[in-house]
Amino acid sequence: MASSAALRITNLRRHLDSADTVNKPTGVNPAGASINVKVASEVSEALSLGRAVVALESTIISHGMPYPQNLRTAKEVESIVRENGAVPATIAILDGVPCIGLSAEELERLATLGTKAQKTARRDIAYVVARGGNGATTVSATMFLASKVGINVFVTGGIGGVHRHGESTMDISSDITALGRTPIAVICAGVKSILDIPRTLEYLETQGVFVAAYKTNEFPAFFTASSGCKVPCRVDTPEDCASLIEANIKLKLESGILIGVPIPQEHSATGHVIESAINQALNEAREKNISGNAQTPFLLARVNELTGGASLASNIALVKNNACIGAKVAVALAQLRENSKRKQEME
Repeated sequence: MASSAALRITNLRRHLDSADTVNKPTGVNPAGASINVKVASEVSEALSLGRAVVALESTIISHGMPYPQNLRTAKEVESIVRENGAVPATIAILDGVPCIGLSAEELERLATLGTKAQKTARRDIAYVVARGGNGATTVSATMFLASKVGINVFVTGGIGGVHRHGESTMDISSDITALGRTPIAVICAGVKSILDIPRTLEYLETQGVFVAAYKTNEFPAFFTASSGCKVPCRVDTPEDCASLIEANIKLKLESGILIGVPIPQEHSATGHVIESAINQALNEAREKNISGNAQTPFLLARVNELTGGASLASNIALVKNNACIGAKVAVALAQLRENSKRKQEME
């Protein structure tokens, strides 16, 4: 346990030392140059001491809603994480530097950049870094960067998955394959209901991703609490989640865990209205030949228009709820490890 903590501290110090030398890069990084990673001091201290840390994505800030609502929501989500005992680590790439934890100024910069920041999935990280660009990390990119510094819990709204008609289009989000090879727990409200949920769950199984649901036996469907799809595991407390996460890490399965948290009941009432709007938006996307990574932003924006803002309000509510649960899970995980360490020291 002690050697593991020492290694984590050494790695973080290496990241911080390299980040101190960063001059805002422009153009392409020269061959042989090291890649800098900037870890916020609050995050590095918490990790080195074994305290709870929660990773947060940044695409929801840049592409999820307009300024200043995006900045206000980002700050509120970080506050919820703190209020529940964990340290938030919002992740993004700024001037070609992956940042694990953003300052207030960096959050505002990302929020004002909006869609000018590149939507960055795992495949795009090297390109954005090499060009010295600004990237808002999606689920797959956030998972990758968070795991590199030892963050084990990541909170988001919902993950990507197999798109409807994916059997013919092969449109499958990199979130799923990233979960299959990244040992991190993702706390979310399920997969976005614009997707094919049964096929997404099948593909998650193929990738070796364990799927659980929080206080329910059914996998949540983002805007609604139920998808009609059963999960192999139900977890009822943050401690249940922590035990599952720790077992996954100790077994070195090298794959992630997906924990679905149903949307708060007071916001799920509009779910059927939203589902109707989703079907209309899907038809419009097909008519306009909108596909690939442009499809999800179009669908979410169009659904928000069709529902008079109800879908965005529900989206924000479920993200805040996930942040609350995720922070409690991270705290329970930190406590589990602390108790285990004390037990070992007594033996």
